Amino acid sequence: MSEQYDKARASSSSSLNSSVQDAEDERTIANILSEEQVKDDRRLGKRLSHLDSIPHTPRINGEIPDVNDATLDHERLSERLITYGLAEMQVEGDGNCQFRAIADQLFRNPEYHKHVRKEVVKQLKHFQKSYESYVPMKYKTYLKKMKRSGEWGDHLTLQAAADRFVAKICLLTSFRETCFIEILPKDQSPSRELWLSFWSEVHYNSLYGSGDVPTRVAKKKHWLF
Repeated sequence: MSEQYDKARASSSSSLNSSVQDAEDERTIANILSEEQVKDDRRLGKRLSHLDSIPHTPRINGEIPDVNDATLDHERLSERLITYGLAEMQVEGDGNCQFRAIADQLFRNPEYHKHVRKEVVKQLKHFQKSYESYVPMKYKTYLKKMKRSGEWGDHLTLQAAADRFVAKICLLTSFRETCFIEILPKDQSPSRELWLSFWSEVHYNSLYGSGDVPTRVAKKKHWLF
């Protein structure tokens, strides 16, 4: 009996230590990147400072546009990128693109998308009352879906990411009538900005100034894995 108790206590301690280590790792990475990121944020912010953003309404994904509409949307987004001197760091279109793009903005590595998804789902779970009214299904079902790798992120997960990482998420979109959307964290002033492109209902990428798109080299998985 004592041996079982010791094992259970060791397991609990290990889980706690892992959670603490995750938090410390995240802070370490964020601190390393913060100075560089603030400079990038300011440069990008100036390029779109004259644009009016619309109020963001959290929602789950709508219908995927047909091929013709999707093609026109992509052309519209490409024209806007050129107009505002922006360029995309392409992330993999495996269903995790929103989380990959956010991970690239946060940690300069899209491979940390699993960590971003985990933190977003944790935010959605712990603050259910703030989000459940936007979900037209059983909330537990929605959370279960969103935990799965490959499940597409939506406008509700964007809000949860803004809240969790205390970030203003700036979307340059392909919507005909909505070029620019800002998602602000609730009840907090953002400490950073994350810049994403949104080929509407199809794909997210990470945004940089033209000529500033980094070349990503596969890194050994560490820290957040």
